[in-house]
Amino acid sequence: MLAGCSGSGAVEPPASLPVHVACFVTDAKSVKVKLEVADTAQERRKGLMGRESLAADAGMLFQYQQQRGPNYSFWMYQTLIPLDIAYLDEKGTIGNIRQMEPCESTNGARCPSYPAEVEFISAVEMNIGFFKANGIGLGDRLLLGANNCTNR
Repeated sequence: MLAGCSGSGAVEPPASLPVHVACFVTDAKSVKVKLEVADTAQERRKGLMGRESLAADAGMLFQYQQQRGPNYSFWMYQTLIPLDIAYLDEKGTIGNIRQMEPCESTNGARCPSYPAEVEFISAVEMNIGFFKANGIGLGDRLLLGANNCTNR
């Protein structure tokens, strides 16, 4: 099943989604981010389609009500910017990080999909290279709320 940056037809301007402050927390530090939250099927389908840029500290959090399996995929149809995606478990722990490149095809069926390869209940898309540049990796966590953004 495809999710995230998927869909068909014309891309509408970004809708106003709620934005939450969150932090990726490693053993050494926390990295503050601002995440648009997509928690309905329609919001998740649209994802970051049509966006021409994303602030360095901005991303999108895809939240699901039920756990998704390792074969559940995201794709980059009509997504214009390269992205990193982190797949998170119910505690916000990163189980996998993948890099996704824009798909130039006008036919979504020709766009590659990016399976999670782990079970997850949420996923975060950030600019490509964000996780590596900030020293964030597998086992690190995403914690919602500015109060979780402390210097370590």
